[in-house]
Amino acid sequence: MSAMREALRDYLAMRRSLGFKLHSEGTRLVSFIDFLEQAKADYISVDKALAWARIPASVQPAQWAQRLSYVRGFARYCAAIDPRTEIPPAGLLPFNYQRPTPYFFSDEDIRALLRAALELRAKDGLRNHTYHCLLGLLSVSGLRIAEALGLTMDDVDLDDAILTIRSSKFGKSRLVPLHASTVKTLADYRERRARFLAGRQTAHWFVNRRGERLGYDAVDGVFQRLVKLVGMIAQNQRRRPRLHDLRHRFAMITVLQWYHEGQDVERRLPVLSAYLGHVEVRDTYWYLSACPPLLAAARDRLERHWEAVP
Repeated sequence: MSAMREALRDYLAMRRSLGFKLHSEGTRLVSFIDFLEQAKADYISVDKALAWARIPASVQPAQWAQRLSYVRGFARYCAAIDPRTEIPPAGLLPFNYQRPTPYFFSDEDIRALLRAALELRAKDGLRNHTYHCLLGLLSVSGLRIAEALGLTMDDVDLDDAILTIRSSKFGKSRLVPLHASTVKTLADYRERRARFLAGRQTAHWFVNRRGERLGYDAVDGVFQRLVKLVGMIAQNQRRRPRLHDLRHRFAMITVLQWYHEGQDVERRLPVLSAYLGHVEVRDTYWYLSACPPLLAAARDRLERHWEAVP
């Protein structure tokens, strides 16, 4: 293990002992160490930190600043060990955060993505099935990407068709029921995963080619390549598709189906909110905004209501 990896291990252990979970931060910092090693850098510099923070070109500057903040905290720790360490100053990546307008995936978009995932080169015999299973699960479950990547073997109960999401974004845990078709896909992936690992023990459900937990940066990179490969383009000058937009799709499709079934959407929204792991129902409304099919369904329902008024 390199000195930098040892420092990161000790840094994360120290902070977790103080009560910090560091799920996303820990994963990102491991990716940063990978980046430094590929660049043959044996200490943290501002230039390398900036280069790594800006790697996901598809995200907002706010996320670049967040990634840089992870490095800043780790660099402060490393500075006590290696005097060559450069600590990125605060405000180096200024931003004005705006919630991005979601991309509206059609059914054909999802089918094209999943076909393209299965066609990925996979010398290990698993990589293409990993991305096929992961992207399919995100599109039908409404999970956050961090929740999906954090799933362990114990969290996936295929007998009862239930996922257990533990201590998610707001510290809440929840159960997510699965459709039979999703269970079938997960079961197929479990068998392929077992053959790939050949007896090695790895706690996390989704693994990379080294048999370790699949990281966000790797997933986002593959996702963006697939999006480009299948020809998805920005809609009405909006950003290109993001992984998080699959969660938006799930919420919008669910409400749209309720409208078509004639259900009382307002009464059912708390159910969707709980399913998504939101603290309050108002957090769910953002997922339902500015979707043309959804707005059309709401309009049709309002027109039927006024037609029924004597």
